[in-house]
Amino acid sequence: MAETENKTDKTAEADHGSKEQEIYQQRLDKAGKWKEAGFNPYGNGFRPEHQAAEIHAKHSAQSAEDLEKGPPTTYTVAGRIVSRSGFGKAAFIKLRDRSGEIQIHLKKDALGDSYEVFKLCDLGDFLGVTGTVFRTKTNELTLAATKFAPLTKALRPMPEKWHGLTDTEIRYRQRYLDLVSNTEVKQTFLKRTKLVRFIREFLDARDFIEVETPMMHPLVSGAAARPFKTHHNALDIELYMRIAPELYLKRLVVGGLERVYEINRNFRNEGISTRHNPEFTMLEFYQAYATYEDLMDLTEAMISEAAQAVTGNTKVPYQGHTLDFGKGWKRIPMTEAIREAAGSGLTDKDMADPDRLRHELLKTTHAEAERRAIETMNHGELVGALFEHHVEHTLIHPTFITHFPTSVSPLARRNDQNPEITDRFELFVAGREIANAFSELNDPIDQKGRFQAQLDAKQRGQQETMDYDEDYIRALEHGMPPTAGEGIGIDRLAMLFTDAASIRDVILFPLLKPLSK
Repeated sequence: MAETENKTDKTAEADHGSKEQEIYQQRLDKAGKWKEAGFNPYGNGFRPEHQAAEIHAKHSAQSAEDLEKGPPTTYTVAGRIVSRSGFGKAAFIKLRDRSGEIQIHLKKDALGDSYEVFKLCDLGDFLGVTGTVFRTKTNELTLAATKFAPLTKALRPMPEKWHGLTDTEIRYRQRYLDLVSNTEVKQTFLKRTKLVRFIREFLDARDFIEVETPMMHPLVSGAAARPFKTHHNALDIELYMRIAPELYLKRLVVGGLERVYEINRNFRNEGISTRHNPEFTMLEFYQAYATYEDLMDLTEAMISEAAQAVTGNTKVPYQGHTLDFGKGWKRIPMTEAIREAAGSGLTDKDMADPDRLRHELLKTTHAEAERRAIETMNHGELVGALFEHHVEHTLIHPTFITHFPTSVSPLARRNDQNPEITDRFELFVAGREIANAFSELNDPIDQKGRFQAQLDAKQRGQQETMDYDEDYIRALEHGMPPTAGEGIGIDRLAMLFTDAASIRDVILFPLLKPLSK
């Protein structure tokens, strides 16, 4: 039976390929006929003077009678044919440009012999049209074509008209078809652009300056993650695609650029999931003479105002929840959040006892590798792991988790009252981390010890650690003012504002497993 089904699948695939090749050849023949008629199927130089949305806006209040009474208004537009009906002596098509769609009425009486060239056009082709505006019997605003020019012949057909492009894998691999077929996808990426533009304007207005720092690093630095490696041939040195720009941005603060930010790509050699793409966009910013508490205030204001600017409301629907980005977000220390979590059953005394925490964490897994890793964890690492297990997924509305253990915060400043924790927070929304921030560690002696602890962790077998950066220590020794810094995941924030279940839905070209040949 399985063999029969396999043969059937291969036959269907062959038939589909044969049909596609037939359509391709038919369209190629039509392109040749365009040439014979004097139209280059891949020409250039046509300049549309108007947009579909502009025409609709100008005439939205005018009735058919109003348009008939007034002097004829002529427009010149261009776009892709996305629908058509009729083909005898008259036809209706819709052209889509960057602003929307406009209906076009083409008649042989008005176009003469050139109408025969129009009959060679297919869905997906690009046309330029000049015409006058009127309303049809169904009251649709339409251009009556007085002149047209075929601009580009599409050799492959568009996805089926009514169902569009629904295969998720194909949508990600052929984003160009996804954008053409699914108008809501275009809106997602327009919202993403609006989000990034808002963030720039928000920070610029507060005297931050935008900078660019290296994408290739000689060391693994800025975050605890596995890097991508590359090689520079001329210098014959190994380099790493950056995990984060943190240490370079803080060098700029040392140099006197007291408020800096960068919106750019980071690269982490990790698994692919609905929340992770190896190449992603991060906002990272630093402010001298500020604390992590100042950045909580700034972050709350920035994201709350961004929600309003991008979605039109501070209450945003997301995957069955209504996220409230209105100001007044919860702020709670990590250990307190663990104690409050349903099912943890941990007391203040328990939280201070590494053996008790290790016992609790060992109950969460039977995997031998994970159990061996738990046995080597220090107190701070155990606290962080318990938070991930008991708490993280429960944080739906914007919540600041504060006071992370020092051992899992190698670049954050120790708390003055308790050196075992740091002045750090992470922002969680919809069960995932959106931002990470802290008062920066500007003590070079302490930083040396933290870097050494990272090397010790690497020797214990941990893969996601940082290298010892001597030049960064040297920069701190020259003096960095009291500073706070933060990183915000642009992709994850865009997911929240567009109700996207997967990070792939907000990245134009996400990384995918190669197709098998």
